[in-house]
Amino acid sequence: MYRFASFFSPEEIEQIHEASLEILEDVGLLVRNEKARSVFARRGCRVDNQTTLVKIPRQVVEDCRSSFVPNYKFIAQDPQYDVVLPDDRPVIVTGSSAPNIIDPKTGEERRATSTDIANIAHLINELPGFDVFSISTLADDAPEGQFALSRFYPALKNCKKPVRSNTPTIKDLEMVLELGEIIAGSKEAYMERPFINHHYCPVVSPLTMDVESTEAIIYLTEKGLPVYGTIVPNAGMSAPMSLMGTLVLGNAEFLALSTLIQSIRPGAPMIYAVLSTVADMRTGDYAPGAIETGILQMAHTEMARFYNVPSGGYIGLTNSHCNDAQSGYETGMNVTAALLAGADLFNMGGLLSSLMTFDYAKAVIDNEIALMLKRITRGMEFSKENMCLDLIKEVGPGGNYMDKMHTLKNMKTTAVLPKVANRQGRGHWEEEGRPDSHARALAEAKKILMQDNPARFPAELDAKIRSHFPGIVPGDCKW
Repeated sequence: MYRFASFFSPEEIEQIHEASLEILEDVGLLVRNEKARSVFARRGCRVDNQTTLVKIPRQVVEDCRSSFVPNYKFIAQDPQYDVVLPDDRPVIVTGSSAPNIIDPKTGEERRATSTDIANIAHLINELPGFDVFSISTLADDAPEGQFALSRFYPALKNCKKPVRSNTPTIKDLEMVLELGEIIAGSKEAYMERPFINHHYCPVVSPLTMDVESTEAIIYLTEKGLPVYGTIVPNAGMSAPMSLMGTLVLGNAEFLALSTLIQSIRPGAPMIYAVLSTVADMRTGDYAPGAIETGILQMAHTEMARFYNVPSGGYIGLTNSHCNDAQSGYETGMNVTAALLAGADLFNMGGLLSSLMTFDYAKAVIDNEIALMLKRITRGMEFSKENMCLDLIKEVGPGGNYMDKMHTLKNMKTTAVLPKVANRQGRGHWEEEGRPDSHARALAEAKKILMQDNPARFPAELDAKIRSHFPGIVPGDCKW
């Protein structure tokens, strides 16, 4: 049984919930999407179509809370990679939608392309710490009218794990769903296992719902397809310069989005996902790597447990522009804090520079951190057998366990055996040229990318897709 870290008493959690209800009922939020305003109006909310202000009575929120469900499933092309929150926690997801990439050959930052997406998909498919590939970059080479296709096609073509991202318009979304149906073999087959997972940020803090992302949430919820949203208040900019104020505001925004989703389809699975941050007010710079991001994630996770829904979000990010000590401690501190608080989902893999840049070595390092998080979750595995009393008696004082069958049997499962972290003596390290963690991680990434990709589409399926979408990007790994 897990005992999670917590900040609040049950009474304090109730007060946070009540404060969020008061915000929704008395302050309300701007809802720019007309369909969403209609949904709220039918539910009994006070809607002003001229100002787009919507005020949500607390009873409406409480009624929607009654249809919350405790699980969320990420579906993969290959069923062996399906993951369920919270059962399979921690579920590790790559960071997503960075415009830039560190070129693994030149070490220079440049715009990312669809070929980069194919290579990253291959890498993530082979790194065991990652459970979901949230498409890590944009595609600067996307043909006109195929922005979303140029991301989802190379991702799905090269990764059998669940793939997750978003689309800028409904037209883009419909094209991506067509792609899914072709891969599945039919629309009916796709609807049985919708392996494209959708994610949006429809709430723009403070207290505003946008047009396009909200439209996509409505569209997918109506069709019963997997989708969830992330709440992103930024203390000092779009939220109060107070951790409690940012928590209450973000919680209200989560409840507003949840009310919309549950009003459309009661029982629709959701994730209480956040990227709550505190701006560095010395400069106004965005600071997702700050420890306050982890503290806020811990607090939101407590609220998620109160609502009995899965939790998580973008956590383990860094402001650093390279794989240095700052990158390591910002990622490590925040994901560990979130894990101990009970978070289920971690968008943490591969991004530097405040979500702006993907780096292959960072992804490999984060894979190692992910394996450590999974090992923490396993814990001590209490049992009489694991106490090893018979073995301790057999070896006795002054004995040695190295040559025992028990050691051989458990050596690969008891401890994480890292590929990046260096455990050799200094002499060996110097003989190898004194490589740092970045160099070792990049070498591991290159090793994977030089191998054949077992996840690649069969030629017949690929030809069918390319015929249906003329001019689509190649979508192939290229090293």
